[in-house]
Amino acid sequence: MSGFPDVRLRRLRRTEGLRGMIDAPFPGAEKFVWPVFLMGGHAKREPIEAMPRQSRLSVDQLLIDLEPVVASGVGGVLLFGLGDESRKDACGSAAYDYDGVVQRAIRQIKERFPDLVVITDVCVCAYTSHGHCGPLDGNGAVDNDAANEVLARIAVSHAVAGADMVAPSAMMDGQVLSIRRALDENSFEGRLIMSYSSKFASSLYAPFRDAECSAPQSGDRRGYQASCADLRSALRESEFDEMEGADILMVKPALFYLDVLAKLRASTELPIAAYNVSGEYSMLHACAERGWGELKAMVRESIVAMARAEADIFISYWANQYDDMFRR
Repeated sequence: MSGFPDVRLRRLRRTEGLRGMIDAPFPGAEKFVWPVFLMGGHAKREPIEAMPRQSRLSVDQLLIDLEPVVASGVGGVLLFGLGDESRKDACGSAAYDYDGVVQRAIRQIKERFPDLVVITDVCVCAYTSHGHCGPLDGNGAVDNDAANEVLARIAVSHAVAGADMVAPSAMMDGQVLSIRRALDENSFEGRLIMSYSSKFASSLYAPFRDAECSAPQSGDRRGYQASCADLRSALRESEFDEMEGADILMVKPALFYLDVLAKLRASTELPIAAYNVSGEYSMLHACAERGWGELKAMVRESIVAMARAEADIFISYWANQYDDMFRR
């Protein structure tokens, strides 16, 4: 048989039951991680205009919102802290305060939901007075090695609080090695590092930067985040992070970079996380609001695309809506 009319591929698609039997299974809730924005204070909830159904939350409010998320089976939460303006400095020292908002959130989440995987973003852009991802040198560029020292201190403070996994996002050379050594030296050999390993200088972060209040005051981050036009360097970033001791790699953003995700999957046996970023989330909402597509169908298809490219973990703002969006 060489083809039609003997071979008719439509046979495989004829009924919903047949399609369900043949299609790859949709990723379960346990594969999802919900990114959340933490602020100080009590009983505080600030909806994020550019990101419907997402808010800046004080820790007590996050615990309330986590109840249905945990009940739905979502596997983890990724914590981002909003720095207090009055405490911002040149190196972001408030980020490693053992009583900081992230550290307090970790302790309370693990007490309330001990089986939920708690992951913490390790960076200082929301804590520095200049908005960059590390201390600046005399020329106004980020001092790579000084930044690594700060990142290691942050990671240890998160591990002390009880984080299961730390996720360095600053894109400093050697950041994974610095953190791995610091964790091991402080008897946290069992804590995982999920590296933002192939993280691009993307135009899709604008809603996040608004939510996190973390846009740089001058310049941009193209000097340390990967260029969207340089695939080889982006893949080398992940290769080096694996050699330095990363347990999980990441591609960020996800939907515009499915080719990177697929190529990375072909070159490593480590688990790979796809970060379904704020711009990807918000653009689907914007399309649906204008009647240019049905939201649930677009969202589901976007997740299937990441799964088809062989992501293992889905860091997504849809995670807190898993039951609404993905359960049939």
